[in-house]
Amino acid sequence: MPPKPPIRPVTFSNPLRPRGMGKSGAERAGEHPRSGPQVPLERNIDYCRVFHEGRRLPGSWTPSAALEEVRANGGFLWLGLHRPTDEQMDKVADLFDLDELVVEDAVTARQRPKVERYEEQTFMVVRSVTYSDAESVQDSRQIIETGEFQMVIGKDFIITIRHGASMPDLDRRLNEDLELDTYSPFALAWTAADFMVEEYRRIATQLSDEVDRLEEEVFTPRARFDIEQIYMLKREILEMRHAIDPFAIALRSLISDHKDLLNKELRSYFRDVLDNESIAGDLVASFDERLSALIDAGVAKISLQQNSDMRAISAIVGMSAAPTMIAGVYGMNFDNMPELHTEYGYYIVLAIMVATVLGLYWFFKRHNWL
Repeated sequence: MPPKPPIRPVTFSNPLRPRGMGKSGAERAGEHPRSGPQVPLERNIDYCRVFHEGRRLPGSWTPSAALEEVRANGGFLWLGLHRPTDEQMDKVADLFDLDELVVEDAVTARQRPKVERYEEQTFMVVRSVTYSDAESVQDSRQIIETGEFQMVIGKDFIITIRHGASMPDLDRRLNEDLELDTYSPFALAWTAADFMVEEYRRIATQLSDEVDRLEEEVFTPRARFDIEQIYMLKREILEMRHAIDPFAIALRSLISDHKDLLNKELRSYFRDVLDNESIAGDLVASFDERLSALIDAGVAKISLQQNSDMRAISAIVGMSAAPTMIAGVYGMNFDNMPELHTEYGYYIVLAIMVATVLGLYWFFKRHNWL
């Protein structure tokens, strides 16, 4: 019998870390050593801001100084990152004691819209959508572009991470009169979600005009249209549906399953976001259905146009075949052809050819072949 493999001792992670929390950056770095120069965290920070009683405190802050401020005097901090690396997220995870799964999702883009809870931390993903006119882009796949906006929400902090998403002007929105009794990280999360959904509805309005224009082109009699534009727009709308449809499920989960995180006022505001998201989703879904119908109608119309063109070509060939046949008869080299020796035979044959062509033209015109 072959010798048994040696039994390796089992090692455990830090036993002092609270249950449900992930490993520290040092532990992950020891398991997965990385090579190459490390990029400083500050290079990928959009801003670090501290809010106290609904007001932003002046001055520039580092993440560690901002966290010390809110832990000592209350309020919450907002740390904005763009495309952080593994090493940078490890530093953030050590500072804010983030769950390991949150760190993995934050570094990995292309997440579906979702809301996940890790004890006292909530991870929310919202997809941003931008729309550009087809004439202003070089690649048709750039008409609808989607990005990813992630939020890690704790008791006294919110960390926003963007991947290919233009950062909404959340500071401006917070400075407006939001009519909120309490300012918290979830209030800022609501502001970001509300901003994204407003963009959904604005883009849906623009797409409505584009779909209406295509419908007019397709259903206008004898009008020429490019069916590739319909396919192109349908592909882009499908991309938008994939970005916004799952967000409704995430919002329902946040409102119904995590009531302890939101007060009554914030739940009502998130329900308003859900209503607007449902409206935008229904509009985009209707555009998808209308474009599918346009594709079917366009294919049928192209088939009818091709049949009409083939009938017209057949009619022209038929009209040209009659004089060709007559000319072929009198082009034969027989010695005994009495018509060739008549004084007006040439003019009579030409008249017969013209009469035959006119008769065929009248026939085809009457039967709508021309």
